[in-house]
Amino acid sequence: MNAHMRPADWAMLIVLSILWGGSFFFTGVAVRELPPLVVVAGRAGFAALALLLIARGFGHRLPRDFASWRAFLLLGALNGMIPYSLMAWGQLHITSGLTSILNSTTPLFSVVLTHYFSSEERLTPGRLLGVLLGMAGVTVLIGPSALAGLGARGLAELAVLLGAFSYAWAAILGRRLRHLPPMVVATGQIVGTFVLILPLSLWHDDWRRLAPSGSVIAAILGLSLLSTALGYVLYFRLLASAGATNVLLVTLLIPLSALALGHLFLGEPLDWSAAAAMLLIFAGIAAVDGRIRLPAPLRS
Repeated sequence: MNAHMRPADWAMLIVLSILWGGSFFFTGVAVRELPPLVVVAGRAGFAALALLLIARGFGHRLPRDFASWRAFLLLGALNGMIPYSLMAWGQLHITSGLTSILNSTTPLFSVVLTHYFSSEERLTPGRLLGVLLGMAGVTVLIGPSALAGLGARGLAELAVLLGAFSYAWAAILGRRLRHLPPMVVATGQIVGTFVLILPLSLWHDDWRRLAPSGSVIAAILGLSLLSTALGYVLYFRLLASAGATNVLLVTLLIPLSALALGHLFLGEPLDWSAAAAMLLIFAGIAAVDGRIRLPAPLRS
């Protein structure tokens, strides 16, 4: 791991956080006029086309064997279709900022799943502390609505958490494709997402009755070309330059971008519970990552 990131790495990290934080903003704009499945289909379709061109430009070719495409379809479901759809539906009922905070629990789900379904990482006391802090943050965020009954808001928050859980599963399964170049995996999985979501969106919605405004079309293009295609390119460049541990910092920055964009351009309110939850979840991620350590006498 490169312990000290260069200024160029920090610049890429900040841009990536804005791009990925912007995905919640773009989705918030798009679902005001389009059904969630149509938004996801548009996102995956344009992103797949862009990544196919980028991958070809870098000299990559997608594999043609059945095993690889079975894996791409599985990743396309777990890392694309399921979380994209759940979070787009969730944003019909909750703000883009809250969606991004709940989405930031993905590393906390990952550490638990990795402990039970992989031999690579164990659930140490520090990581357990991180999971508990993250759960406390989620409780602060959704506790009042849970006590009053789920309702639309509670179901939306649950949907986003399930989407984060799906991302965590995808991270574990994606390790099986480490023999392929990362850009090939990213392109294959987003193609898989489009293949899976297109028939569902056509079956569920009559596209002929849709008349999106120019701002919604721009949001779909921003979501697919900037947040997804360009985001993947930057992510893999940063991963190679700064290492996986430092790239995790983007998880801490994404909600800041999403909250700022939602507040400035969508008129979404900021409240104390969101700030408190975000701090608890961030502390949990930092503990999982080892940036916050238990005092020596308490460590095993």
